[in-house]
Amino acid sequence: MIDLTGRHIAITRPLDQATRLSRMIATAGGDTTSFPLIAITALEDNSAFIHALDNVAAQDWLIFISSNAVQYGMPSIQARLEPCTRKPRFAAIGPVTAAELMQYGVTNVLQPEHRFDSESLLALPDMQAVQGQRMMIVRGIGGRELMADTLRSRGAEVRFAECYRRINPQTDAGKLQTLWHNGHLDTIVVTSSEAMRHLLALTSNGSAEWLRGTTICVNHARIAELPASLGLRVRVATAPGDDAMLQCISEVNHD
Repeated sequence: MIDLTGRHIAITRPLDQATRLSRMIATAGGDTTSFPLIAITALEDNSAFIHALDNVAAQDWLIFISSNAVQYGMPSIQARLEPCTRKPRFAAIGPVTAAELMQYGVTNVLQPEHRFDSESLLALPDMQAVQGQRMMIVRGIGGRELMADTLRSRGAEVRFAECYRRINPQTDAGKLQTLWHNGHLDTIVVTSSEAMRHLLALTSNGSAEWLRGTTICVNHARIAELPASLGLRVRVATAPGDDAMLQCISEVNHD
């Protein structure tokens, strides 16, 4: 039984993605503070996304980079695919994204089995022999280019369909600094590289005293690389998901 009595954890996920972990921490006796470093919003102008879908039915693969890509992209995609007899195959970065696709009736989704990232999806056999295949990556504006670059190097024709955007809703980290000085912050949960960059940008590239006195829990080794290189205290959860993150948080006591 995990006991987080007396612990104070800040969660930097978007508000709607932090609910379950916050509840689990509270059940274990811990205190949580919401400090979202990413907010997901609809595009102010989605004409480029709609234009990208002109030939969606002709694609061999639709690759969804996140559950947000499904939520913001699938209504328009599904409407264009419904009258077509030929349907693309679907791939997802991980089980959460695949589950979102299943809400739209997509039952056969290619996904990694262990690590849930671009590298793991690209390592699957179906992503190897893609010479001449047409592949559409559904994502938010910007993001990593690894997926597209790798598939193009393997001979695929790749295009993006960008259907949402990410913003940093925070202008400073004063809230977290005050909590730390009052003894009400010992751990920060960061679950994306983009959120980590925002956190470091708000703290003079990680040099703030309060951040150096706090442990950062992340869910992927890639996210840990930058803060670790700056000498910050970072722990990496052993698996994706809230259960592993809760375990990671509990182990901060043993540092």
